[in-house]
Amino acid sequence: MKLVRKDLEKDNAGQVTLIPEEPEDMWHTYNLLQVGDSLRASTIRKVQTESATGSVGSNRVRTTLTLCVETIDFDSQACQLRVKGTNIQENEYVKMGAYHTIELEPNRQFTLAKKVWDSVVLERIEQACDPAWSADVAAVVMQEGLAHVCLVTPSMTLTRAKVEVNIPRKRKGNCSQHDRALERFYEQVVQAIQRHINFEVVKCVLVASPGFVREQFCDYMFQQAVKTDNKLLLENRSKFLQVHSSSGHKYALKEVLCDPAVTSRLSDTKAAGEVKALDDFYKMLQHEPDRAFYGLKHVEKANEAMAIDTLLISDELFRHQDVATRARYVKLVDSVRENMGTVRIFSSLHVSGEQLGQLTGVAAILRFPVAELSDQEDESSSEED
Repeated sequence: MKLVRKDLEKDNAGQVTLIPEEPEDMWHTYNLLQVGDSLRASTIRKVQTESATGSVGSNRVRTTLTLCVETIDFDSQACQLRVKGTNIQENEYVKMGAYHTIELEPNRQFTLAKKVWDSVVLERIEQACDPAWSADVAAVVMQEGLAHVCLVTPSMTLTRAKVEVNIPRKRKGNCSQHDRALERFYEQVVQAIQRHINFEVVKCVLVASPGFVREQFCDYMFQQAVKTDNKLLLENRSKFLQVHSSSGHKYALKEVLCDPAVTSRLSDTKAAGEVKALDDFYKMLQHEPDRAFYGLKHVEKANEAMAIDTLLISDELFRHQDVATRARYVKLVDSVRENMGTVRIFSSLHVSGEQLGQLTGVAAILRFPVAELSDQEDESSSEED
């Protein structure tokens, strides 16, 4: 993401002009937009024209509109973002108050104005405009006959290719059909890797599977690379890291990112940090439940006691349409930081973010034990009796 201009007032109202450059920047933009914001961007509008003779025709014109945002639709697989709203600035082609949908695209500038730019939104702009926050991890999660080629970016896990090949069982005295099908499967996975992984950006390619599938696949891939003199694969051989997973399905990526050997290789990536924080939370919940809270009420109570060491919160909560609810989450984040706590904002499109979503989207690891909220409520109710 490229920051073109930033005009903010003392009360944090103002506007920011940005150019999304990568598909993932569309995800950041989706998280910046809120209902009620004003969005200015170039768009195409179908306009009806009437000639001198009275005949009516229509043609498409490119114009710049400013909309008051009403609905936001994001397609995570295609990384497309559509914003619908009413026109709030006079335009020769579009009447004031008329509805229009702007499709935001990479490499096309837009200006976003808000009544209040809170700390969470401003931090996201900083992250999006930092070139270090790019997809530097790829993963191939596989089992016999099934493979997922994924890009693990700081904000999301993108499935770039799914390879499925029916592999017949080995038969006594005749394994040729099984071996041919397996070779065809490996070849398709190699092609998917070459097509979807940019080795100039990617620092590490995780190859994960149950059993010996990963070893057999890597042996096949590099034998073929030597035979065909495939410089791309041979030069990047050191980037491939083999790890165990329970299956070839996408959800197995979470356990892969928890592997200590993987964590040490990916120590500088946000994705691995999120997974580790969630893993630490689950361990704390198991061994010291008084130091692991989840749910907004419980976490706010722990924050009042200045007990939060690490706050885990899903970015989905900051897209809440109710301004007061959103402000409550922002206040919690700011307060934890003021008390020298660490805040980890999880992406709801990431495997770990999906898991945090199942725990209400907000959780905390505490510095010291705090009595359960329900226990305190029980005590107060018994006192009243």
